[in-house]
Amino acid sequence: MTTPHRVVVIGSGFGGLFGTQALRRRKDVEITLVAKTAHHLFQPLLYQVATGILSEGEIAPSTREVVARQKNARVVLGTVTHIDLEARTVTSEVLGRETVTPYDSLLVAAGAGQSWFGNDHFARHAPGMKSIDDALELRGRIFGAFELAELARTPAEAERALTFVVVGAGPTGVEMAGQIAELAHRTLKNDFRRIDPTKARIILVDAVDTVLPSFGERLGEAARRRLTRMGVDVRLGTMVTDVDATGITVREADGSTTRIEALTKVWAAGVQASPLGRQIAEQSGAEVDRAGRVRVLPDLTVPGHPEVHVVGDMMALDDLPGVAQVAIQGARFAAGQITRRLDGAPPKERFEYFDKGSMATISRFSAVASIGRLRFSGFVAWLLWLAIHLVYIIGFKHRVTTLLHWAVSFLGRGRAERVATEQQVFGRHAMDVLPDGEAPSLPSDPADGEVSGVAELEDRHRASA
Repeated sequence: MTTPHRVVVIGSGFGGLFGTQALRRRKDVEITLVAKTAHHLFQPLLYQVATGILSEGEIAPSTREVVARQKNARVVLGTVTHIDLEARTVTSEVLGRETVTPYDSLLVAAGAGQSWFGNDHFARHAPGMKSIDDALELRGRIFGAFELAELARTPAEAERALTFVVVGAGPTGVEMAGQIAELAHRTLKNDFRRIDPTKARIILVDAVDTVLPSFGERLGEAARRRLTRMGVDVRLGTMVTDVDATGITVREADGSTTRIEALTKVWAAGVQASPLGRQIAEQSGAEVDRAGRVRVLPDLTVPGHPEVHVVGDMMALDDLPGVAQVAIQGARFAAGQITRRLDGAPPKERFEYFDKGSMATISRFSAVASIGRLRFSGFVAWLLWLAIHLVYIIGFKHRVTTLLHWAVSFLGRGRAERVATEQQVFGRHAMDVLPDGEAPSLPSDPADGEVSGVAELEDRHRASA
């Protein structure tokens, strides 16, 4: 019996999932998908979870459910802590327990996290938008801000609670600012008695001089005008210099410093590739760019290791953007390379990216789209955005429920997901300050002479039966 070719895939995002699925027909391949979460995250719609349009389940289906019928794939939960290129092993850890997985081919698609440009302490009061935890925390902060404004004892306190600052004028920042504006002006308009939600201030700041710079000047200006009509205060050429619990300090284009009193801050500027990129670079001799992305060879491998493929937000090649299509196409290319080697065929020398365009929503019925040489905005762009995102949502049931929630939110005024708890807002901080010895960990294995929590519960159940 032939030993199957062992492929380890790191990450369950677009790159990891599509790379895994691209090998589903290979009976001679054994795939282990290692990821720090048990779900596949449709990251472009995170802002809709944060603003109450969608539930987290609709944009984050279970990875196991997605690949359940793919018999040559298994899923391992864990954060990858080390990659050994010489030994060809991947070490992952969850709750203090390590797992070492050997590989013959490696597909690294661990993605990127938020970057605060060296000011990581900003994260405490200005969460990013890269995970379900981030979105739920922001949902709690956004909806909670209106509740605190209702309880305010002074006009200044109410104004601070009703001021929202979004940092970053890229797609995520524009979409967040637009949805917070719609939330204030439509959804919550008649829900409070002491405050007027329509008086909320939404401020979008960025050090760049154009909204949506990757879309070109014309679409960027169209987006800026639409945001302004919605009541969003767009401040370009403005750099954040400090963030605290009750406000944010910015340096204007003229060099002056301004403090904005605001309880809710959203950080949507900058990304930093997974630290695994530097591990790979140090062992292979590859370089990394400022964002920590690995400068891969034209075939998406690293020097001296044709069995290691780096894709998506972790790779730097030809100034390709960090978007889903780059990850999807790169992962499929890497899977194709593995298949060619197994079949004894020569691998392709270069990855060719086909740009299918970019789009971003500004508000309901309004979006911008850049497809090839075409540039358009408004309702048609919004319909196209709607269709494209429905196609890439994983699973029929998730598409149906997403469409229903969109109908409620866009045709009406409602938001189906308005639950916000203190745990959502403060859970991350509590985890960060846990004392030594109290961090979550797996119970000991009973084989080691100790009784695990699960085993103890089973013993109690048998004793009471």
